[in-house]
Amino acid sequence: MDEPEKLRRLLHHWVEHNSEHALIYRGWAEKASSFNNEELSETLELLFYETMSLNMLFEKAIKISRREKF
Repeated sequence: MDEPEKLRRLLHHWVEHNSEHALIYRGWAEKASSFNNEELSETLELLFYETMSLNMLFEKAIKISRREKF
């Protein structure tokens, strides 16, 4: 596998891995809320959204890698 292909595969892996983490953050946000720690819950929820925002950048990188010739 050449380096450009390796990068393309890594980008896909990072999106998937990032999404898994985001869901974990959201789950813990709900748990923190259930034990009445709203500040922590809100912070974890923000981490969820920020992580998903990063995925939009990964998706952009994937699109660029498809159209660029290395």
